[in-house]
Amino acid sequence: MAGKKLLVIGKVWPEPSSSAAGTRILQIIELFKEEDYRVIFASAAGESEFSADLEAIDITRQAIRLNHPDFDTFIAQLKPDIVLFDRFMTEEQFGWRVAEFCPDALRILDTEDLHFLREARKLALKHNEQYDTHLVNEITVRELASIYRCDLSLVISEFEVELLRERLGVPNSLLHYMPFLVDWSQLNPVNENPGFGQRNHFVTIGNFLHPPNLDSIRFLKYEIWPHIRKELPGTELHVYGAYPSKEVLDMHKPENGFIVKGRAEDAMEVIRNGRVLLAPLRFGAGLKGKLLDAMLTATPSVTTPIGAEGMRYGGDWPGVVSENVADIVHQAIQLYTQEKTWMKAQSHIIPTLEAKFLTENHAQPFLDKIHVLAGSIHSHRSENIFGQILQHQSNAASRYMGKWIQEKNSKN
Repeated sequence: MAGKKLLVIGKVWPEPSSSAAGTRILQIIELFKEEDYRVIFASAAGESEFSADLEAIDITRQAIRLNHPDFDTFIAQLKPDIVLFDRFMTEEQFGWRVAEFCPDALRILDTEDLHFLREARKLALKHNEQYDTHLVNEITVRELASIYRCDLSLVISEFEVELLRERLGVPNSLLHYMPFLVDWSQLNPVNENPGFGQRNHFVTIGNFLHPPNLDSIRFLKYEIWPHIRKELPGTELHVYGAYPSKEVLDMHKPENGFIVKGRAEDAMEVIRNGRVLLAPLRFGAGLKGKLLDAMLTATPSVTTPIGAEGMRYGGDWPGVVSENVADIVHQAIQLYTQEKTWMKAQSHIIPTLEAKFLTENHAQPFLDKIHVLAGSIHSHRSENIFGQILQHQSNAASRYMGKWIQEKNSKN
């Protein structure tokens, strides 16, 4: 594998301190680095002060531009063996250029989560309907087209693999289940984290640029927290998250125990010091990084079926799963005040982590699949007739539009 090159085209520069998506993409990159791939991370987005220091972990940075011939020259000279697209929007923007200038490169899409599923659930919540009613939307068509155009798509949740395969008919050969990854070294025994009596208050966390997190905070603020606070007047809810809006900052009401803290310097530390994590997500998709972090810090959590989706081991959950407000309030109070209940919830953490997220269970099957695909890419593509059709049509349309924008920009 020595000397092979992986080009990652990112929607944004990774911010592992801000979102689970930033951590996720770096985990995947690390698998390739361990196989001696040279990794180049490219993005057309602007960097922030919280962007990961890629050079420090031996990843080459490359700024690129949308609708610009510079990218064509760059990728033709780079000749990557594999191109990994970070979310379907990135594949839409650059996929046709990769196919044209590096036709033999293996094209992989990391879906992060299924955006069309999140959108369907958002619409269902708004209209008080079942998400099935909105499952086929504009984003569905775009995201599925991207999946078909790629040689392999990484899907973070078993539920989403099943949805794509069984409900929407995507061939299993185009899909690969890849959850968050946890090493044995991260499975700290319960006694290495603060105990019940050493922890105080409830905690919630999430990047506020992510709509499901913003909705969850509203849900907590106006429908859940007032009832918990009434029963436990001395407790507080500490609200952490990157990029809080003015709306979120205005929710800060110390007199009501609703404490908006903003960005956490160390997410694991703030979760570890809370007694219970609250994550009542009413829509969304994929796996929830905050709930994994709660497990890794031996912190029981309260969430919804959507929050726990793809993360449960059997029927057990390290805390509470409910979508009924009264039930969430009652069980959150029980979890917070009853040490035996709290410790029983803790007991489900290690079995869940071992069964669902251990790196050793997922890394080698993924790398093996990549190796097989790389050696049979032409036969693999010949069996994906829809992908060939979409690649042809997309190339024509995207090339025309890209060239038009390119020409327009050159005259300005």
